[in-house]
Amino acid sequence: MPSRRTEAAFARLADLTPRQIVAELDRYIVGQHAAKKSVAIALRNRWRRQRAPEAIREEISPNNIILIGPTGVGKTEIARRLAKLAGAPFIKVEASKFTEVGYVGRDVESMVRDLVESAIDLVRTEREGDIQGVALEKVEDRLLDHLLPVPASAKSADGDKPAEAAGVFVVSPTGAVQQEHDTERERYQRTREKLKTLLKDKQLEDREIEVEVTQSASPGIDVMTPGAPGGMESISSMLKDMLPKRTKKRPMKVSEARRVLLEQELEKLIDKDDLVTDALARVEKMGIVFLDEIDKIASGRGQSSGPDVSREGVQRDLLPIVEGSNVQTKHGMVKTDHVLFIAAGAFHVAKPSDLIPELQGRFPIRVELTALSEEDFVRIMTEPENALTKQYAALVESEGASLTFTDDGIREIARLATLANVRMENIGARRLHTVMTTLLEDVLFALPDSGLQPVIVDAELVRTRLKAVLEDEDLRKYIL
Repeated sequence: MPSRRTEAAFARLADLTPRQIVAELDRYIVGQHAAKKSVAIALRNRWRRQRAPEAIREEISPNNIILIGPTGVGKTEIARRLAKLAGAPFIKVEASKFTEVGYVGRDVESMVRDLVESAIDLVRTEREGDIQGVALEKVEDRLLDHLLPVPASAKSADGDKPAEAAGVFVVSPTGAVQQEHDTERERYQRTREKLKTLLKDKQLEDREIEVEVTQSASPGIDVMTPGAPGGMESISSMLKDMLPKRTKKRPMKVSEARRVLLEQELEKLIDKDDLVTDALARVEKMGIVFLDEIDKIASGRGQSSGPDVSREGVQRDLLPIVEGSNVQTKHGMVKTDHVLFIAAGAFHVAKPSDLIPELQGRFPIRVELTALSEEDFVRIMTEPENALTKQYAALVESEGASLTFTDDGIREIARLATLANVRMENIGARRLHTVMTTLLEDVLFALPDSGLQPVIVDAELVRTRLKAVLEDEDLRKYIL
């Protein structure tokens, strides 16, 4: 049964129809409508499966996808944005890093363990956001305790709280006897309130206090244990929760202590067992694995010697994970039956049909992504919310200057990036990064010494700055 929080994550999907998912992806990724459509259906099917009758729910398999296309066209970004949109645990792994058992490399089950760690971080971040206010109040109280310890004369019998001191009797000029209530506790509280105001106004950030921090019990132990559950893990990692914790008082400024104490308070407030249970459920019901470079393990079918033997072995090792199996992790057993696998590769040399038939059958959906055109480059630099032109403008504005790209300047950058991709290796949209870096190198180097004059990037400036690079074959090879 999914936990309450995991069900809440599924509830978010109820408001996301496939069309809305595609529209959301369009905010960050230009073009590739076919790929967006396929992943949107796969994501929506997860919610549909949860609404299906119990008798058939377990039989509904995820729609695993292979994205086929050259580098830099948006394969990774589509998968990453999809996971973020769904609030799903996500990892990107490269198939070429895996090797079959007996060869040097990572075992395929490590991707599931990494996915679990990603889910734990995701759930912890969500819960920390929920309890941030309570934790900050506790941190403030602890900082005040360090800045103004309770005086011994004002401590109560239990030694923790300020005690109510006996009142002082004073005779007024008229002869009346009255009790003075300015007790030790009240004076302490008044001083504490003043410090609290200063603390909130960040006026005590440089004050030094001593904070108790936890030390590792055995920092020197680091022995590899190949037979450990969940793969090769060090003894120190496996036993760190079992060995006793040692604490040490360390002097630090209030600004640093605030961060340390916040971590301690969050650790106390979060139920670890419940967090792990929720994370494991999130992995099993919503996890997404992006398996990149799958074509690198597909090009050796039919050969019986050389490194390609290992490639087919990796495919056979991947098969049970993608089909659905139980994987032992240090947090417990994880079922991969309903984890969504999105594979990707350029397939310049190999073809999807070069994968072993069993693995092909586990990726029933194949989508080809198109290479980016000059018009696509123009859209990439203007339409997305995190467009490259907006990023560089923000960097320059941080120095107090301004950076503006004209329409003809953007089109000239797109033209030159397309030309560079044609003449050299086609690296897709990543070419824009290399062109923009070379174009704005002098501008970024001169700031802030060059003053706050506005910088306008037009077609003439682009041609002038990049003319020497584009005309020199040797320079172009290394710079662009």
